[in-house]
Amino acid sequence: MWRRGLLVAVFLLGAAIGVNGQADAAKKLTWKPLEFAILKFNDEAPNSWNIYHSERKGLLLVRLWKRYLFVDVQEEEVYDVDPQKVTGKGDAVEWSFADLPEKPLNTPEWKERNVGMMERVRFRLGKEGHVLELQLPLGPNGRPIY
Repeated sequence: MWRRGLLVAVFLLGAAIGVNGQADAAKKLTWKPLEFAILKFNDEAPNSWNIYHSERKGLLLVRLWKRYLFVDVQEEEVYDVDPQKVTGKGDAVEWSFADLPEKPLNTPEWKERNVGMMERVRFRLGKEGHVLELQLPLGPNGRPIY
């Protein structure tokens, strides 16, 4: 009898953890602007852009005109994000990982380089597409602050 009660308790606890995990994925995160970052599109500064970061290092949300790209620096992946899923909140934006597309964009050329107090991440969108370069500030210890 007590075994059945223990089994039911374990099942309910597992179900609660699963629902909570799904709620965390659906929860919109606040992405704050990355101070002192620089963005280049085909070696030129675009008229309208911003780079946002979350609490997790190496994950960036890039606004390029009306388009949003999610950049995972560690995995070297870029995803095209639906701009209607991103909402503005003052200087910051809100977006959820639940809205991440299934497949990343093709980025055949990916280069990272530490350039003094900046980390340069440069990649090509598609086989013969545009080149996007992110220059991200590093902390005094030479590690990313984003």
